[in-house]
Amino acid sequence: MNIYDVIKQPVITEKSMAALEEGKYTFEVDSRAHKLLIKQAVETAFEGVKVAAIKTVNVKPKAKRVGRYTGFTAKTKKAIITLTADSKAIELFAAPEAD
Repeated sequence: MNIYDVIKQPVITEKSMAALEEGKYTFEVDSRAHKLLIKQAVETAFEGVKVAAIKTVNVKPKAKRVGRYTGFTAKTKKAIITLTADSKAIELFAAPEAD
């Protein structure tokens, strides 16, 4: 598994946006990734970032219906990453530079 394939996308919810003030970032990660691999991927992908702690959550699939057809959503894995106090912040919403 490539180190850049570990982090899929940031999780944008009210709860995750409130946690940004505490230096906690939530990302959807590959389901096969473990904590050490997630730490290496974050520190490699974002310059000047130091990870203090990682909590992982396996999100189970939910049953969904469309008419008479039933199915399940995809299972995912989330990582809640806590940065150290002297670490740089991760820019989730970078504004485009004006020319």
